[in-house]
Amino acid sequence: MSAEARLAELGITLPAVPAPAGAYVPALVSGSLVFTAGQLPFVSGELPATGKVGAGDGLVSADEAKAYARLSAINALAAARSVLGSLDRVTRVVKVVGFVASDPSFTGQPGVINGASELLGEVFGAEIGAHARSAVGVAVLPLDSPVEVELILEFA
Repeated sequence: MSAEARLAELGITLPAVPAPAGAYVPALVSGSLVFTAGQLPFVSGELPATGKVGAGDGLVSADEAKAYARLSAINALAAARSVLGSLDRVTRVVKVVGFVASDPSFTGQPGVINGASELLGEVFGAEIGAHARSAVGVAVLPLDSPVEVELILEFA
C-alpha cells in the first residue's frame, strides 16, 4: 500500500506547512535525500502543551510527550511532502532525530521518540520505515515545546 493511501487509511491529514520562524526552510532536497527542519507538535498553529517532560506536577508526562512526538513526525512528513509532491516517492526512512525537553531526572527519551518511529512504521511499513535514530534530552526547545523531531528520507 502506498504511503499516501496509508495516511488516508489511518485518518491522518497532513497539515499545511507553516512559514519558517527563522532563517531556514522547512525541508530541502540534497541528491536523493530530503532533510526536514526540526518540527514541533503544532496543531492548527498552536502547541498542545509546553514545558519539560518527566514525572510530577507541572511536567508533561512521557505518554503525552510520545503523542506529541507523533504529531511532530506528522508535521515533518508534511514538510517532506511539500518538496517531494508525494510521500509515495519515499524509498527509505533513513534517520529520525528526536529532542525531548527533559526534567533533569527524566531518562525515558527513547520511549517518547517511539511516538515518531511508530508512526513512520505505520505509514511506510516495516521495511521502508525502519530507520536509525537519536533520542536526545535537552534543557529547552523553541517556544518551550516538549518535543521536536526531524527526519532524513531517501526518495526516488
